[in-house]
Amino acid sequence: MQDERAACAVGDRHGNSGVQARLALEDAARGRVERAHVDELAARLARKGGRVVDDTVHERGGVARLPHVLVGELEPLGVDRVKDELRIGERLLRVRYSRGEDDCVLVLEISPSSGHVISRRSDKAVFLRQKDSSAELDRDQVLALECDKNRRRYEDEVQERSSIEDVDAEVMARYKSELGMDASGEQVLRIRWFLQRGHLTNAGVLLFSENPSRFMPWARVRVLRFDGNKMETGRRLNIVKDRTFDGLLPKQVEGAKEFMSNQLREFQYLGDDGRFKVIPEYPEFAWFEGLVNAVTHRDYAMSGDHIRVMMYDDRLEITSPGKLPNIVTLENMRRTRWSRNPTIARTLVEFGWVRELNEGVQRIYDEMASFFLDEPTYTEPNGMSVRLMLENSITSRVLRQADTVVGSLGEGTYQSLNEYELAAVQYAYGRGRVTVKELAEHLGRSAKVARAALRSLADKEVLDWHGTSRTDPSQYYDLHKVE
Repeated sequence: MQDERAACAVGDRHGNSGVQARLALEDAARGRVERAHVDELAARLARKGGRVVDDTVHERGGVARLPHVLVGELEPLGVDRVKDELRIGERLLRVRYSRGEDDCVLVLEISPSSGHVISRRSDKAVFLRQKDSSAELDRDQVLALECDKNRRRYEDEVQERSSIEDVDAEVMARYKSELGMDASGEQVLRIRWFLQRGHLTNAGVLLFSENPSRFMPWARVRVLRFDGNKMETGRRLNIVKDRTFDGLLPKQVEGAKEFMSNQLREFQYLGDDGRFKVIPEYPEFAWFEGLVNAVTHRDYAMSGDHIRVMMYDDRLEITSPGKLPNIVTLENMRRTRWSRNPTIARTLVEFGWVRELNEGVQRIYDEMASFFLDEPTYTEPNGMSVRLMLENSITSRVLRQADTVVGSLGEGTYQSLNEYELAAVQYAYGRGRVTVKELAEHLGRSAKVARAALRSLADKEVLDWHGTSRTDPSQYYDLHKVE
């Protein structure tokens, strides 16, 4: 930092302005600008905005340490390297160290390029920050990004009617605990860019204010349970339950999750062993991930709509206002990550509810398949919202499970199994493994009966036994693996 501090010192000693100090700083760093740094900075700061104080970059959404040389690269980048000039402001702050020495700190502030796309002048390349790297976009992705840049990011806008007094102390304490920070709530909000000029941003209101509906009455989740497979009206109205959750986002998620869990059913069917089996209506991960994704990625600038969860007898639908964001499409959403509300997404990650790497969508598909249910269906009704539909057909689930077991064993082996052996195979297939105790409880029979069924299946090479001895308390059986 010697060059940077020298530039600050020149500005201080000679009474020069912040601009002069900036020029001295630029001269000190000239010749050290590398292309890789330009790409990195263009993607990182031009898109999000930020503040440089000495060698620390305080991004919108966090604090990151960057190489010292980057401080000197900001002005050359804005003037020479990019097609559209970055908006860079500078301030010179006088400080006094604890030892009594006077000094100054040069502050460069980079405004976010929310209204246009920043590209490199030499070849018009456009970069997008994705997790820990900067990815160059292709032509179609650049076009999509330009469309998405027509307005500022709504979550970053300052809510002028709000103040620090609106913050929910309980949620703020929980957030600080998750981060492991001892600073005051106000300091944390400032560091994380939720509080600007004494007012909360829209993200700050949604995540931390006691009453977000006072500022955004459309930011709510409505959950409806219907009697039947479609919504009726008038005298045939078939709404059984109707609840709205309009608190801050963490409490919306918790409240809606508890309510939905209580409304979901368990299905019973008669198994081949003559006993009733119980399976949940949907895998919990699938519907809860759908709820969290809706809360995280909806378009909060759309003031005329809210998130709706519609629970029918044969399906569950979660509809979120706003089309799929930016470069995400119905075709690539299982493998493409982009967040309309990155600040909200990051904060919910810190609360432990969002999987930032986008494995959540893929796992919804995996969980539904593991329950022998149809794949989830995503649509964009009218191009203005995103809808996730989960189907729960009990008949198709039982038939699929039976077909899968027959396909794995072969028709002849399947037909040779008695009712206890078949129940053991189905149990092992659904859970991956089975013990004598588990099978005995599942059958409602003695351990002797369960043990005999499992040993018979091992002899037929339908199941494999694992253990050190027949008295090993951790022994278990799983499906036979062909070498």
